[in-house]
Amino acid sequence: MVGQYQGPEGSAAMAVVAPIWNIIYSLGLLMGIGGSVLFSTLRGESLENRKRSNEYFTAAVTGAAILSAVTWIVVIFFDRELLMLFGAKETLLPLAQRYVIPIKFVVPSFLFTQLLAAFLRNDGDPALATKAVLFGGIFNVFGDYFFVFALDLGIMGAGIATAMGSVFSLLVMLTHFFGPKNTLRWEKPAKLFSKLKTIVITGFSTFFIDVAMGILTILFNRQILTWLGTDALSVYAVIINISTFVQCCAYSIGQASQPIFSTNFGAGRGDRIRQALKYALGTAGVFGLIWMAVTLAAPNLFIRIFMTPTPNILAIAPSILRRYGLSFLLLPLNIFSTYYFQALMKPGTSFLVSVGRGAIISGGLICLLPPLAGASSIWFAMPITELIVAIFVANRMVRYTKQLPAG
Repeated sequence: MVGQYQGPEGSAAMAVVAPIWNIIYSLGLLMGIGGSVLFSTLRGESLENRKRSNEYFTAAVTGAAILSAVTWIVVIFFDRELLMLFGAKETLLPLAQRYVIPIKFVVPSFLFTQLLAAFLRNDGDPALATKAVLFGGIFNVFGDYFFVFALDLGIMGAGIATAMGSVFSLLVMLTHFFGPKNTLRWEKPAKLFSKLKTIVITGFSTFFIDVAMGILTILFNRQILTWLGTDALSVYAVIINISTFVQCCAYSIGQASQPIFSTNFGAGRGDRIRQALKYALGTAGVFGLIWMAVTLAAPNLFIRIFMTPTPNILAIAPSILRRYGLSFLLLPLNIFSTYYFQALMKPGTSFLVSVGRGAIISGGLICLLPPLAGASSIWFAMPITELIVAIFVANRMVRYTKQLPAG
């Protein structure tokens, strides 16, 4: 909607704003996934662990509240500095700031929707988590049209729709605490800081996946503006949107299977883990093939969906999207693997995957490819990264799965 209303400048402004989303959501996932993995593993070991598992729930909520407060202050008072850091130039900064204005009012809701969605799935109520996300998302879609076009608010209208959609999702999730499936209780945690440390270690890789997307966006923004210009940055803004869809598909596999893996790992049921793993890998393969094929087949379709393009953008977009789109084949597998390794209590391996994929390998290629192989080679940075990481993931996944008990 923003691209259609504001043109390529609006899409470029959204590329600048994207890292803020990555940071906010990743902090919610840090507490949500980290806490819920430990929550389910304890309950899988024994029903007598219910009190201890709820201590991790309480610790995760406490950690999310602290992170929300810090993030809220930063976004309210340092939005200009953040956006400049993320690549905003003077022409894009006013647009990006107008989008952020409504977000400033509801920053904590974004963290807590991620936290509660994770715990609802692990507390036997995944349907409510799905309903909440769908309700907020659908409102956001129609709200974008209403606020951006009907009320003629432009990019700020999109920010209003996003803010309201998040609040509505959170309100729906809170109804879980009044339902019969709820077993989440506020239990004063023994050694709170020790539990927070364990949650952070367990959830760090999932947290870093989203942070890494922000880091990569910053690197891409700066390198693209240096080597290729604003039109290429507008095309990259479309790539960010497509990548978000692909990553969400990967999240759906990981977040749906994580409670199954964690509970059965705690119970020592390796047979069930292997069975669920087959379905998860098959789904990751299907998602990867579909997204890569669609991107290769109809690149300019995405351009027209996300903006009102100029002739030059339509000319340069196909080669850009087709090169970058090769990475979508292995992206779902690599992101899913971090959830699998977390559930098997292998946070070190999960950490290596997320950091290697999201910073070290990818960041190095983004910085080195343009000067060494030409400006357009930057679009191969992510396909090469995903391939290297997938080889490592396959090796570790086979090794750890063989080590699981028979059942």
